Amino acid sequence: MLSRILVMPSDTLANLYDLTRPALGALLAGWGFSAYHRDQLWTALYRRHATSFDELEGLKPELVRALRERARLSHLGVHHESFSSDGFTHKLLLRLDDGQTIETVLMRFKGRATVCISTQAGCAMGCVFCATGQMGLSRHLTPGEIVGQVLHVNRVLRDANESLRNVVLMGMGEPLHNYEHTMAAIDVLVDAMGLAMGPRFITLSTVGVVPGIRRLADEERPIHLAVSLHGATDAERAALVPVGRRWPLDELMDACRYYSEKRGRRIFFEWTLIAGRNDTAEHAHTLGQLLRGMDAHVNVIPLNPTVGYDGGPSRPESVRAFQDVLTSYAVPSTVRQRRGIDIDAGCGQLKADVERRARRSLPTSA
Repeated sequence: MLSRILVMPSDTLANLYDLTRPALGALLAGWGFSAYHRDQLWTALYRRHATSFDELEGLKPELVRALRERARLSHLGVHHESFSSDGFTHKLLLRLDDGQTIETVLMRFKGRATVCISTQAGCAMGCVFCATGQMGLSRHLTPGEIVGQVLHVNRVLRDANESLRNVVLMGMGEPLHNYEHTMAAIDVLVDAMGLAMGPRFITLSTVGVVPGIRRLADEERPIHLAVSLHGATDAERAALVPVGRRWPLDELMDACRYYSEKRGRRIFFEWTLIAGRNDTAEHAHTLGQLLRGMDAHVNVIPLNPTVGYDGGPSRPESVRAFQDVLTSYAVPSTVRQRRGIDIDAGCGQLKADVERRARRSLPTSA
């Protein structure tokens, strides 16, 4: 059974960033303010990027007073950050109000910028090769903590006269394990009166939470779905992704087919290539047979090694051979560009490294 560790420290003041526009309207209506005032406030937060109540210019003074008394604007602080030697990857360890830390990665490509954001502090899925999976779950993030990562990166990019195009929910945590808060955050990101991000530029990555995939298929959120496989038999997948024991491949693939047919969308399947463990021609044939006939695309990802796992990335020739086999099944694939290897940009690695160094610096008892 999945962990039910939930949200964040209780606070009597509403964090405005936790609220979708309808929810904000309901809050303000309870205080006697109209939808017009809601939209004024929303625009100030997400178009003019106001970061404090002092910056809410043009709003009704009575509304600003009510906000000061009954609400808050919670911002994420920078606990640690690192930059890749090529200058294209910027990894942030952000601090939450209760002292928890989460990772956010800004990746610059030619003509675009992408941010990889977290949905949980830690993760309950336990994927053996993932630094976040190795640390376990502390709690879910609130919608405002998820949105706050995008707002933080937007400020970084704005200072450099750049803009954000893509958001990938592939950071710490399992988005579909924190379904309600993740979807509320997505609704904030795509709201046309605010950040107005295109849903087609948002990708949600799941380790295969079957009920969440089916629920997402039934809802009107035209985002991209990526599913982490890493093994094409139940035994091989469960050895790498323990949640595979709860939702075997036949259930997972049924849910994926349901999603693809219901939404009319291609599914991206992620396959971390680990030398000698899931990168042989036999593995590729099994994967090709599993996906044959589906509207699918495989993102092949050579392993980013972690301290807690003894596997290594596949050699380039093994990667090419793996792709050649997939092509024979008419399954397209792309080798995902590895970014930020020199700064431990893989999920959970920076947090784990910072915590290890902090433990080493503690005084030992005599």
